[in-house]
Amino acid sequence: MHKAGFVNIVGNPNVGKSTLMNQLVGERISIATFKAQTTRHRIMGIVNTDEMQIVFSDTPGVLKPNYKMQEMMLQFSESALADADILLYVTDVVENPEKNMDFLEKVGKMTIPVILLINKIDETDQKALVSLVERWHKLLPKAEILPISAKNKFGTDILMKRIQELLPESPAFFDKDQLTDKPARFFVTEIIREKILRYYDKEIPYSVEVAVESFKESDRQIHINAVIYVERDSQKGIIIGHQGQALKKVSSEARKSLERFFDKKIFLETFVKVDKDWRNSQKELRNFGYSPE
Repeated sequence: MHKAGFVNIVGNPNVGKSTLMNQLVGERISIATFKAQTTRHRIMGIVNTDEMQIVFSDTPGVLKPNYKMQEMMLQFSESALADADILLYVTDVVENPEKNMDFLEKVGKMTIPVILLINKIDETDQKALVSLVERWHKLLPKAEILPISAKNKFGTDILMKRIQELLPESPAFFDKDQLTDKPARFFVTEIIREKILRYYDKEIPYSVEVAVESFKESDRQIHINAVIYVERDSQKGIIIGHQGQALKKVSSEARKSLERFFDKKIFLETFVKVDKDWRNSQKELRNFGYSPE
């Protein structure tokens, strides 16, 4: 008997979905930073054993869209409701449970198993947690509720065991040696974007998209050319920084992370270009991979 299924992770921004995904998959597949809207795509991470295959999906945080890119991000999150065998709804100890009722109502109508994960329990006390569990139980009466701390790996083993119990019988969906559905180039753009999220303030990281122009791999090394796109000339100046110092720092940090990720020597060249208003252009967003399958 072989079990396999899609376990989709959804929730509002900044509740720890990507950190949880990385713990469950055991590889650093989703970028996780402290800024909201870090995840922009639906990213799969695949866990294989001889008896089973779990296909985890990390999705963008659910939010009311302000521009075209966010509309497409919401489509990724909603598509995760459509094809899940098990749904993991992630919240945390500070979030207001009634924050996004439209999405929550859709979750409440689902007939598949829903596990509600209250994350970051290391930041609260037992009494507050008990009352939070009661509030969530009223909102999602059919869901199983599990308190966890993804960062501290608390409760993740229990969660993994429960997922394995709930998985349907099925042949594998992907090759058993496959770790993700995304190509290598995708992770290059994510890692560079993560460094930009870490090193720049305010609106800058949200106005940035990264594209890989060339990716040439040999046995020992990979040569990568990447373009960082911004919306305005002023942003280009900020990304590059005084005498190119800011861009140099980002490139250097990205190169180190890429070497760890690919376990090879990396030669990384980065360029900055202005692509006015790309976040509201259907064509540009498609080019950057924002159309749900």
